[in-house]
Amino acid sequence: REGWKFVAGFFVVSLLLGLLWTPLMWIGFVLTAWCAYFFRDPERLTPQDDALVISPADGRVSAIALMTPPVELELGDQPMLRISVFMNVFNCHVNRAPMRGRITRVAYRAGKFLNADLDKASQENERNGLVIDSAHGQIGVVQIAGLVARRILCWSTMNDHLDAGERFGLIRFGSRLDVFLPAGAQPRVSVGQTAIAGETVLAE
Repeated sequence: REGWKFVAGFFVVSLLLGLLWTPLMWIGFVLTAWCAYFFRDPERLTPQDDALVISPADGRVSAIALMTPPVELELGDQPMLRISVFMNVFNCHVNRAPMRGRITRVAYRAGKFLNADLDKASQENERNGLVIDSAHGQIGVVQIAGLVARRILCWSTMNDHLDAGERFGLIRFGSRLDVFLPAGAQPRVSVGQTAIAGETVLAE
């Protein structure tokens, strides 16, 4: 439903452009179709295994490394396994919980709008983080705004219980998701691999 006003806006502008020059109207209709496609929300079949970490986003695995989590998550100052998934403007942007558990922290931080594919975007860009208390300890999930993305939406709140693959938010128009995992987590993807939200196993 968050996308309807954008689709309607694209459609109205297309009609107005058509009054000036008909080819502009058809270009507008193509962009309207893209906007509707961007806000799609397909059903996904999520593996229900508490040992698996499921991708929270559609996109490309852009980084796998040991990194210190953002301070606002309060997960300590020791490096954790971070797996990043970069979403371009053609990916589905609905975000899903990577593991089953209870949300123990929600932390928003204002910031810049650098290209989300850059490593420094994790620290400098606008972001919203969740801490989920899972069967294997606390994990962090961070929504990061990108160069085009200017709006992070999070529908979940403190103490909400999420199932793996359950929708918890959305980022508009290009962005990135970081997942921070505790010691013992083993990656099951490679950098450059395509991930599907709610289905692809990122780690175990």
